[in-house]
Amino acid sequence: MNFRPLSTGSLFVAACFLAIPCFAQEGVDVGKPSALRKLVPAAQLERQAAQEYDQLKRQAAEKGALAPDNHPQLIRLRGIAKRILPYSTRFNPQARDWRWEVNLIGSKQLNAFCMPGGKIAFYSGLISQLKLSDDEIAVVMGHEIAHALREHARERMAKGQLTNLGAALLGEFIGGGKYSGAFRAGGDLMNLKFSRDDEGEADIVGLELVARAGYDPRAGVSLWQKMAAASRGAPPAWLSTHPAGDDRIREIERHLPEVMPLYEAAKRG
Repeated sequence: MNFRPLSTGSLFVAACFLAIPCFAQEGVDVGKPSALRKLVPAAQLERQAAQEYDQLKRQAAEKGALAPDNHPQLIRLRGIAKRILPYSTRFNPQARDWRWEVNLIGSKQLNAFCMPGGKIAFYSGLISQLKLSDDEIAVVMGHEIAHALREHARERMAKGQLTNLGAALLGEFIGGGKYSGAFRAGGDLMNLKFSRDDEGEADIVGLELVARAGYDPRAGVSLWQKMAAASRGAPPAWLSTHPAGDDRIREIERHLPEVMPLYEAAKRG
């Protein structure tokens, strides 16, 4: 699939954080994010993410694989994001200030991600090969956004670097974070592997995001059924960091009663 380079003004900034109603204790409860994430400076990590994302776009543009603003699938993705993003601040108030961006890469890869600071990318193969509905795309997007909102990348880097620096320093870090400057962002954020707990949390938070946005969270079941079928033989790239399985589907089904009322309320308008 060949796309023309992205035109000027392609930045997608979600200016849609207005007049969001205040909800009580509806929805899912995933507790507070890990305190360890504070040991990696958020601003530094978001700068690195923006640099990696810009590099990805440049490389895709050079190959004619970066979708232009008027590409139907990109318009579709940005429309879905516009409905989901107003609810992101429920899980991370800082998301209000992120420079959200959504782009589409022409590739057979079954892949998508949201980097720290709100940099979202979908690969066309994920949409076309699995024939994803809008609800299923919303579930993928909600899951990826949830990783960013819960700052899983920041947490994983902190844990990894604590291991490298030695457990003896743990008390000093936890005691006030005065050595946080010793942490340096590094590695490939687009291919960062999350823990099983991170994945489960992103599934649950993502379900709430899509339900509040008026997308059917039950699409999480059909999505993972499609992903499981696609994993036969050589697993797609997305499954290398997003393991599928019956347990995952059962866990999604277990949380549906918590989010279906939100979806039904959103559909009523």
